[in-house]
Amino acid sequence: MDNRELFQTYSKEVYRTCYYMVHDTADAEDLCQEVFITLFRSEWQSIEYLKAWIMKITVNTCLNHLKRRSSLQQKLADHLHMFRESPQPPVDKLVEQKETKLEWAGYMSRLPIKLRAVLTLRYMHDFSLEEIRRMLDIPLGTVKSRQHKGLRMMKKILEEEGIEPITREDEEYGQNRSAIKASLK
Repeated sequence: MDNRELFQTYSKEVYRTCYYMVHDTADAEDLCQEVFITLFRSEWQSIEYLKAWIMKITVNTCLNHLKRRSSLQQKLADHLHMFRESPQPPVDKLVEQKETKLEWAGYMSRLPIKLRAVLTLRYMHDFSLEEIRRMLDIPLGTVKSRQHKGLRMMKKILEEEGIEPITREDEEYGQNRSAIKASLK
């Protein structure tokens, strides 16, 4: 795999992660570019778990950006739009998908960035807790507590919006995750 193939393979996932972390299209594009410049300058061919390593760089780049950014809340409120996907489904599906993406982006933007990072890696990218621990360089217990707290906060957010969260008794865990992932893609 060369640099072009690396970019084509991971660019959408890197961009999506950047966007969900910073909620600003221009910043997400800049951060995506920054991540790939970092990757191209590194010895990425020798990395064993390439996707996990790329996501770690992506999340850390986003976290550094958010630390520097002064008006996070204003920018989150002003820029909640998503990137276009390549396949062209029917117009009604596009409208529904865009509304769903905007809704979830809005819900995720209410979470503190540290919780948002864990939930994004866990539920959008299907990383294990151990992989997230390594990417964020935090203890496993911290990953678990952030995941738990993030899910509790997301449940409260959904209840405040009048949305009844699906419980494990209502549906199997994997099916919930698949439905959420499908609505976010």
